[in-house]
Amino acid sequence: MPPDPQPGATEDCPYLGSEVVAEANGQHVSKVRVSADQPHPACFFYRPDGKIQLTVRVYVGDAKTATALVNKVAPIDSSNPASDPSGWKGGYLSSDDGAVYAVAKGASAVVVTTNQKQSVKARTVAKKAIAALKL
Repeated sequence: MPPDPQPGATEDCPYLGSEVVAEANGQHVSKVRVSADQPHPACFFYRPDGKIQLTVRVYVGDAKTATALVNKVAPIDSSNPASDPSGWKGGYLSSDDGAVYAVAKGASAVVVTTNQKQSVKARTVAKKAIAALKL
């Protein structure tokens, strides 16, 4: 398993605009930081008080690792099944701290966490990232 990505440089997310995240998550984005992961860095979107409101992690490598990353954050036996967009499989969970939407397809995985309790917000961002990356 690759290590969890860490926020690095303050710069725009290369595959997801701040305005898309602000609209989907319902909060103003004050800054964006990206991890050093290549070719698809994880993107960390911050709210005005300096706390992270949403993260997007993209993994492209092998199918076994992609599935394991999804199962780590949205375990099959304890999460709701997710299958959006078409052909992607994973799960979603909501808690008092927010929600996660994680899906994999082949050797790719996308994991979105939000500070909002509605998983639909994370799902919306995941679909936008997948479409932008053409995964």
